[in-house]
Amino acid sequence: MELTDQPITVSKPTVAIAGAGGYVGRWFIHHFRHKYNIIALSRKKVKDNPYPEVTWKQVELYSISSTTEVLRNVDVAIYLVHSMNASTRLNQGSFEDTDLLLADNFSRAAHLNKVKQIIYLGGLLPKETGEKLSRHLKSRLEVEQTLGSRSAKLTAIRASIIVGPGGSSFDMIKNLVKNLPVLMCPQWTESLTQPISLRDTLDIIDTCVGNENVYGKAIEIGNPEVISYRKMLELTAEELGKKRLVFSVPVFSLGLSKLWVGFFGESPPQLVSPLVESLRHTLTVSEELKFQEKAIDYLSYKESVREALDSTIELQNPTFHPQDKVKNTVRSIQRMANPQGDTATWVAQRYNIWLPTFFKFWINGKMLESGEIVFYLLWTKKPMLELTLIPDRSEVNRQLFYISGGWLVKRFDHGWLEFRGVLDNRYIISAIHEFVPRLPWLIYVNTQARIHLWVMNRFKKYLANRLN
Repeated sequence: MELTDQPITVSKPTVAIAGAGGYVGRWFIHHFRHKYNIIALSRKKVKDNPYPEVTWKQVELYSISSTTEVLRNVDVAIYLVHSMNASTRLNQGSFEDTDLLLADNFSRAAHLNKVKQIIYLGGLLPKETGEKLSRHLKSRLEVEQTLGSRSAKLTAIRASIIVGPGGSSFDMIKNLVKNLPVLMCPQWTESLTQPISLRDTLDIIDTCVGNENVYGKAIEIGNPEVISYRKMLELTAEELGKKRLVFSVPVFSLGLSKLWVGFFGESPPQLVSPLVESLRHTLTVSEELKFQEKAIDYLSYKESVREALDSTIELQNPTFHPQDKVKNTVRSIQRMANPQGDTATWVAQRYNIWLPTFFKFWINGKMLESGEIVFYLLWTKKPMLELTLIPDRSEVNRQLFYISGGWLVKRFDHGWLEFRGVLDNRYIISAIHEFVPRLPWLIYVNTQARIHLWVMNRFKKYLANRLN
């Protein structure tokens, strides 16, 4: 992979990478650390940095203020974040809603810092759209739309399977071939795609950095060779020197496929699930959206596999300090349809009115002159929950409240609640972050946590069905 000998310009662009510790992020840093001023973003604080020319910054991507701080003076931001692992002990919410909120945070922070361009590396999308898309492909499209919804110009790079040393998708294919002398493949392995080498992917990302020709565009990338997933297994076996019997059977069982690929491919569910769900689609590069900024001598799939297997490069990775986590924290993210196009301010105010009405005499709520919203249980005088609006971090389509008191809360300096409009206000996201309950954990998860989800689902129905 001869990408490291890059020309060094007098004035180097500053490039921030969200997801810098992941597969593509680490390889991009390795090859282009001399070409760009790279700011690598990580949830953990760096302890030992092998590349002094790279700046590592600690960030909490769930926080707009934290994300805004690390994107100061950045020209281009590369977004490589997908379905982040749980950062709290209890996470209530789907990966789609989590990815949507994180993308909205990043878009807002980039806008506030006048970042010129966001480059998002996602996946190929099929020609059909709407309800036919898998959940993961729908989510990728939503992330694209959200990242490109403000002033930073989005370049969405939609890639097929990336083949390179240490890549999770390629390792999964390699492990299947190594572990199974007979591969009885489900029907989805006949689907077609255009796998692309890591080398060519990095070259394309580099070409897009600061390139005004690709501002506001979606680009689809893959090597010109169109092959099936079954053929990929066969060619991988050839390159590994393994004799394997590979054949397809006319069934498509989603659950069995996930178990089969996860177990024999030695891959975690968060990787297997999106891949298998998406493979019912043909994922090939469209003529209209294919990369055309420069000519690339693409590696074929077989050449990509050989390069991945023969690579002798050992990436130098930083080490990180362990995170100082607060015990028993909760994050809860729910998306609510907003057919009336109401603002987040209106929804937050209506929630404060609706909640006591929904519980009738069980819960009373009032707004104090100080701006705090206080909820009481029955006729007690001690608040069970206090919320404090933060005006300088709120706007019409985002209302932020600190969780500032109440006997349901163990720490008053840690959590926050927010309502925000996303995707042109088609949805409202309600999210609680870093909440620390006072109840013992087992009691909390089986009572208060479940009640909260039930209440939010009822409020979701109220918003969707209200007439005015």
